[in-house]
Order: sequence, then C-alpha cells, then structure tokens
Amino acid sequence: MPSPPLAPDDGPIDLDHLQRMTLGDSALEQEVLGMFSAQSAQILSELAALPAQAAVQAHTLKGSARAIGAFAVADAAARLETAFSTGSDPAEPLAELGTTIAEARAAIALMLRRS
Repeated sequence: MPSPPLAPDDGPIDLDHLQRMTLGDSALEQEVLGMFSAQSAQILSELAALPAQAAVQAHTLKGSARAIGAFAVADAAARLETAFSTGSDPAEPLAELGTTIAEARAAIALMLRRS
C-alpha cells in the first residue's frame, strides 16, 4: 500500500503526521526522530552487505519511516523489500533508499538543532 503523498513543500518528513503520531509532544517528536535517524543509518549500512534477512530489515525500516512521516523513505524501503522478496536486482532500490534516508536525516538534523 503506497504511503500518502507529500505536499510539494512538506520536505522529507510530514510534520503534521509526526505531530499526530506523537500527540503533539515535542520531546517525544525529538526522541523518535533521533531514534529513526540512527536506526535508518544502521539498517542502510547493514543492507549494503545484502544479508539474508535484508527483506525483513527493509520491512522494519518501512514501518519506522511511516510512523514518523518519512513517506519517501517508506516507499523506497517497500520497493527494496519487494526486490529482495522477488529475487530482483536490489541495486537501484537500495541506491534510492540511500538517497531518501540521507534527505530525511538531513531534515531531522535541522529539526533537532532548532529544538
């Protein structure tokens, strides 16, 4: 199921979604953003080695990304999960995932600095 589309000015994190998911608690927002930033970098690093559990890791990342409103990351993770599950070449979806994670992590870093 595709993630909701981002409005053109939303950026890599849907802030309205994040606020709904954290019930408007800014401290919780900061905590989950920091956790997602670290988790996404770790999983991306692990996925580069194409481990046997790669589809599971992509699925985990997809769920985490949807939870915080990083829908571009979630969609890229879904495409990678499909590639692993179907035996397709994961190179292109893995590269796309890396790009979307970098964009989300840059946005998160800015958001955390402002807090």
